[in-house]
Amino acid sequence: MSETNETSYQVLLYYQYVTIEDPEAFSAEHLAFCKELGLKGRILVATEGINGTVSGSIEQTEAYMEAMHADERFKDTVFKIDEADKHAFKKMHVRPRSELVNLSLEDDINPKEQTGNYLAPKEFFEQMQDENTVIIDARNDYEYEIGHFRGAIKPDIRTFRELPEWVRNNKEMLEGKKLLTYCTGGIRCEKFSGWLKREGFEDVSQLHGGIVSYGKDPEVQGELWDGQCYVFDERLTVPINQKEHVVVGRDHFDGEPCERYVNCANPECNKQIIASEENEHNYMRGCTPECRVHPRNLYINKEHNLSEAEIDARLAAIGEKREVNA
Repeated sequence: MSETNETSYQVLLYYQYVTIEDPEAFSAEHLAFCKELGLKGRILVATEGINGTVSGSIEQTEAYMEAMHADERFKDTVFKIDEADKHAFKKMHVRPRSELVNLSLEDDINPKEQTGNYLAPKEFFEQMQDENTVIIDARNDYEYEIGHFRGAIKPDIRTFRELPEWVRNNKEMLEGKKLLTYCTGGIRCEKFSGWLKREGFEDVSQLHGGIVSYGKDPEVQGELWDGQCYVFDERLTVPINQKEHVVVGRDHFDGEPCERYVNCANPECNKQIIASEENEHNYMRGCTPECRVHPRNLYINKEHNLSEAEIDARLAAIGEKREVNA
């Protein structure tokens, strides 16, 4: 029996814009194949292509990549590989979708026909330092808050589909500039940069391979990235900058430097917040006073079975008390 080591698993991140005739049939077949291999993860399939993250043993993930590359549609698919000590997902899902990333455009962008210039990590690193450059983070706010490129703009949005409206509302900030955009693995930028060009912005470039590839590049080694990179699996964050580590995340409750994400314990909220373990307990993982005393608060009811007296004591310690209904 082979000896298990700390990096006996791999996490694969990939996408491919390519025509898939019947996404529903493909999804069902692909799910069965992934389960047969023993993979876990999340894969989206649309007529425009495939976007996935899966984890498994080195043998399982290598077999998956080999099978994908043997398919003519996916022979050029680039897999970004992270070493891991266990699965990064609990289950395996393959789901058909109308589009891989949701920009909610009336007239959708086809990245195979229109997209921004691809910049390799070294080119992106150099372009970021040009004084006429504006760097736009194409991710959601909670992704930006845990880590981002130094000097990058954080659009005031909650979801990717809000980006076009933000650009139109801030056009004067962007006109005449060299626009750089980036995201985790590159797929969101494929459409967003193409949309920017269609909107009339002439000098538009994107980080080829996304943040993940930038962090692994042997030359730039993640330089000018601050914080951690948010990922959509159980790891939640991964390091990028191999040269220095600057903490940019701030605790939701006291504003102190922090890089630990938790979900609000009120399942009707479930907002992701940055919080230290101490503050998670102090505030019963409720992101607001209302969430702290919500009848369905999981921290109180399921995880710790706090008594009414214990709840009141926690609230008193942070200067709060429950409102009594008349």
